[in-house]
Amino acid sequence: ISLVFLVSGLIILGYSSSISGQCTYQAVVKEVCGPAIGQLCEICFVFNLFMISVAFLVVVDDQLEKLCESLYELVTGLPKSEMPYHFYTDQRFGLVLLCAFLILPLSISKEISIQKYISVLGTLAATYLTIAIIIKYHTVPPVLVRNTPVYTSGIGSWASMFSVIPTICFGFQCHEASIAIYSSMENQRLSHWVFISVVSMIFCLIIYSLTGVYGYLTFGKDTKADILMSYASDDVLMLIARLLFGVSIITIYPITLLLGRSVIQDLLLSWRRRRHGDLLTVEFERRSRHTLTVLWITMTLLIAVFVPDISKVISVIGGVSAFFIFIFPGLCLMFAMQSEPVSCKTRVVLTVWGVVTLICGAFIFGQSTTIAVMQLLGKI
Repeated sequence: ISLVFLVSGLIILGYSSSISGQCTYQAVVKEVCGPAIGQLCEICFVFNLFMISVAFLVVVDDQLEKLCESLYELVTGLPKSEMPYHFYTDQRFGLVLLCAFLILPLSISKEISIQKYISVLGTLAATYLTIAIIIKYHTVPPVLVRNTPVYTSGIGSWASMFSVIPTICFGFQCHEASIAIYSSMENQRLSHWVFISVVSMIFCLIIYSLTGVYGYLTFGKDTKADILMSYASDDVLMLIARLLFGVSIITIYPITLLLGRSVIQDLLLSWRRRRHGDLLTVEFERRSRHTLTVLWITMTLLIAVFVPDISKVISVIGGVSAFFIFIFPGLCLMFAMQSEPVSCKTRVVLTVWGVVTLICGAFIFGQSTTIAVMQLLGKI
């Protein structure tokens, strides 16, 4: 069921982009749904992408911690418990270096198309991670008794099911970048976009399902929010997975930054035009882009350093993601059907589907946000 809504949202966004002629998510929503909803979209868009960037850096920070321990054990032959503290052995120092010398140069570019060549590393890393987790499950020593999940029914199981919705929204959300990707495609036929959307979501479903199932079967209730943190630091197979996973995050982060930066920069450029007429220099655009990039990376880095658990970030992101996966696509479809030349039956069916999508998104946002706030306050 979730896959149907996820694919539906991507198709609706591609269709909305084609009829509006806009090439960014927020511009499409503003054009199709009006300026008021467009402004709401811009606020949610920037906040969500900012928190996603924080989540990415938290994941990289976790992997750097394990990598530092692995390298120390490999080089010295001593256990990690005897590892002395130096500032250069702290994973946070490594994270700062990564942001300065890798993420920043990749994020400076103006267009998203340059990232399509290196972002394929993310697909390779996810595939390798899944295969590695399956291999580890089948090669676990008999001494390690797997905690097989116990089936439960009733209110508790339903509550647990709803509590994973933010994670699903976080894991499958590519909707913010979908319109930018659609606009950069040479073949922009809607049928081609439908095919790409379906194949991509099915691939993600298979990868996530296999990773989640085999990871939980291996560690049971001891499974950590970041599955790689459940494995020993001296595990060579998972060490390679950490390296690949870290590289994939580093290549995805600039895309997220670029999308969020574009919203803020558009506001700055509009302000510049109102103040100085039509005079808009290339130098101002370049300086504003560089400044926003540095500020974005610096702020997300500072937050990531002090956030101990990735699950806390995901719980917040999941609720807001409902806007981009369900609510805004539903609104776009409803508004589009009021003006597009389609048959009466098609208009009614698609409008009803837009309403259903909108209602589901509102429920997920309310439920996920409530759980996230209660968790942060220590109520649950």
